Amino acid sequence: MKKIFLASILAFFLSFSAHSQVLIVAIFGDQLNSGKIEFGLDGGYNRSWYLDKEGAEGLNNFNLGFFFHIKMTENNTGFISTGVHVKSNVGASGMPTYSIGDPEFDEVYVNGELTTKVNVFYAPIMWQQRLGKVYVEGGIQPGLRYKAYDYFKVEDLGGELEYKRDVRDDYTRLDFGMVGGLGYRFKEGPVSTSIGVNYFYGVVDVYKPETQNLKNSSLYIYARIPIGAGGSKEK
Repeated sequence: MKKIFLASILAFFLSFSAHSQVLIVAIFGDQLNSGKIEFGLDGGYNRSWYLDKEGAEGLNNFNLGFFFHIKMTENNTGFISTGVHVKSNVGASGMPTYSIGDPEFDEVYVNGELTTKVNVFYAPIMWQQRLGKVYVEGGIQPGLRYKAYDYFKVEDLGGELEYKRDVRDDYTRLDFGMVGGLGYRFKEGPVSTSIGVNYFYGVVDVYKPETQNLKNSSLYIYARIPIGAGGSKEK
């Protein structure tokens, strides 16, 4: 498992770049969406939770990234499904606030509500098995933490007060878990828009302080839209 984890992290770092889509097109050229490699945008809605944290509620997020499907079988039913969620959040809401060591601040927000948002670049690596227009997929999902904020909110006579606190140092740089789900392709063949649902189950305690054990989970509802279709299929 350690070897798989390290290999996944390495693949993630190699695949991510601020100009990744431009570089991918330049490297693969007309191989994109030719039947051997499918490439496009991946995005939608996800709802995240902290596993085993009492009192934590789900957090609604939007995610956006890109995907790769690499053909692995001659009958066009088995693919490696990977990519990167470039814009992706996990975390939770509805939690009680905590003391930051400032008596005046603590007094204001003592009865408030806490929301945590953690920005993570996730790189799912899954096997996708196609059954006509329907497919199932499952595998691993390593992640790299980018930012993390706690939002303190409280209602008072003047309206809602909010305080944003940078807590990135409280969270590990790396996350890891299992991911899987099912989807539907609107047409059979090498290139098709698809919709689906995936669930991520984190297995790593991502919170550094020993006061809590936090593991991420997230339900994704997504659409995958191929780009660059219509490239040369035969020489």
